[in-house]
Amino acid sequence: MSRSDLLLKIATRTSAALSATVVLLILGFLFRDAAPALREIGLSRFLTDPSWHPLYGHFNLTPMIVATLATSLGAVILAGPLGIASGVFVHFYAPSALAAWHRRIVELLAGIPSVVFGLWGLTVLAPMIAIWGGSGQNLLTATIVLALMVLPTVAVFADNAVAAVPSESIRGAAALGVERWGIIWNIVLPQARTGIIAGVVLAMTRALGETMAVLMLAGNVVEMPTSLLSPGRTLNANIALELGYASTSHRSVLFVSGLILMLVVSLIVTAISWRRRSGQ
Repeated sequence: MSRSDLLLKIATRTSAALSATVVLLILGFLFRDAAPALREIGLSRFLTDPSWHPLYGHFNLTPMIVATLATSLGAVILAGPLGIASGVFVHFYAPSALAAWHRRIVELLAGIPSVVFGLWGLTVLAPMIAIWGGSGQNLLTATIVLALMVLPTVAVFADNAVAAVPSESIRGAAALGVERWGIIWNIVLPQARTGIIAGVVLAMTRALGETMAVLMLAGNVVEMPTSLLSPGRTLNANIALELGYASTSHRSVLFVSGLILMLVVSLIVTAISWRRRSGQ
């Protein structure tokens, strides 16, 4: 092994170890501060308490868990097909000049701060959705804005995954007379599946972690949502709103919320990794 290869091996292993260490330290920090609530209140009360009223000792997290999952899953369901379509469009349908501009627009969309998305949703989208009832600040508004925020992630990964498909496979199918859509559906998308799934997973974790836009748009009412037109509050928004003045058990429960988010993300990544390995 050459000296440069040895240095690269050491550098990559060190970086990997540091990354894993940071994640473990974050988990340890969350467990340490969540431990008092887990020990004194118990897991069951986070699902069975009558409501979320920390001053009265009620710590029901179920409505916020449901709101968090509903907005995140809804955002990925909306952004996933659009992002994949974007990747296919720039490679198979758009002229080169239009494809270049399309990529720039996607990159610009990725760089817009979340608070700007929140302002746009509050002043433009919420009044439109209010036609269907309520103030327009509800889970549907938050879901649509979240979808716009995670769309660039799926689009960029889909673009790169489609670009990585061997051109020989595409030219061979075209030589056999397969139509463009048949090439895309039967050859390109199956071979690009791994990269596309990685983009969707990353978009899901981004949606789960988003705070500011959801804080501005979801309505911030801690009650079990009955539809996407219901107001709600996510775990992220609850932490941002209440951590500044929370104390003792209340503060510890907020760290339990963060721990739940971390564990949900870990489960999603683990499930996708397991599925990828089992499919090979």
